[in-house]
Order: sequence, then structure tokens, then C-alpha cells
Amino acid sequence: MQKNVKTTMLAGVLSGALVLTGCSTGEDQEQATSSTSQHEGHGSNGGSAEGGMDHSSMEHPMDGGPAPEGIEKAASPKYPVGTHVKLTADHMEGMDGANATVAGAFDTFTYAVNFTPTTGGAPVKDHKWVVQEEIKDAGEQRLADGTEVTLEAEHMEGMKGAKATIASSTDETVYMVDYESDGMTMTNHKWVVESEIQPAS
Repeated sequence: MQKNVKTTMLAGVLSGALVLTGCSTGEDQEQATSSTSQHEGHGSNGGSAEGGMDHSSMEHPMDGGPAPEGIEKAASPKYPVGTHVKLTADHMEGMDGANATVAGAFDTFTYAVNFTPTTGGAPVKDHKWVVQEEIKDAGEQRLADGTEVTLEAEHMEGMKGAKATIASSTDETVYMVDYESDGMTMTNHKWVVESEIQPAS
């Protein structure tokens, strides 16, 4: 009888340990998933993640809003507003190959930046893109690679006010686009540069 009681108690303890282990593993996996989705968001390829899926509406709003104040409209862009195009950028999941419509075309300096979100979390590497007008006190001259700046863009949570470093830059015409991906319509998405666009097939 005593042996049976001990066996029952031991089984209960082991069962409890397994349950606890299972919970712990689940939390660890959840944390790992969360960390990965935030980090791979804008990794070396400039991609982004939100809500378990690259560049979801949690980080990038469905409507990117108007162009920043003071940005100059392109005088004669290759792809005028209203042009149907095909995207080749891979900033977000489902973006590469997506059909899009040009919502705005601008002449400015455009930057890929490295920054740490003000909300904490892993540093974001090579985020593409922010324009000159989305950088605090940027002036009118092109900023050199390695320049430390403060972001005013609000493309994703934790971006506005973040300290950043210029990773690279371009003076290509830069575009806002409307496009559909995975059943979602993104409007005024900021930004894609001219080399990331092809004529619609």
C-alpha cells in the first residue's frame, strides 16, 4: 500500500514537472518568435516584420499618410502618379512582384538607416527607406554614410525620435505606392526607389 502511494505521488510530481516544462518551452518559443519577427523586420535586405508576418499592419499602417512636409514633387518622373507598376523591392513579405499604383513621386535624398526603436527591442538594420525630410535638422545637403541622425519618420512603431546611423543613400526618384499583398491593401506606402519598380506586365 505504501509503495502504491509513493508511486502515485511520484507520478504526480513527474506530471507536474512535465506541465511546467511545457509551459516554459511555450513561453520561450513565443519570446523567440516575437524577437525574430521584430528583428527580421528590417534586416540586411531592408525587410520588415509585424505581427508574425513581415511588415504587417501592426508596424506599418495600412495607410501611410501624406508625404512629409517640404518634400519636392518630381518634375518628370519615369512613373507618374497613377501609373500601374510592378514592385521588385523586398522590404516586406509579399511585396516583391506585387502590382502597385504610383501614389506620389518625389525628388530628394533617400536613405537606408540602422536604428534602435525607442520602444526597445533588437536594433533594425538597413531599414529602407527614409527621405531627407523625415530626418531631424537634415538640411538640404546629402548626408554621408555613417552620419548619426534622429528620425522623424513614423513608418513603424518606435521609429519617430529614434537615433539612427546612415547606412547608404541614393538620389533616385522615390515613390509612394498603393499595392495589395495577401488580401491587404496598403496605401501611400513609403518608400520605394525607382530601381525597385518595373513597368506593369
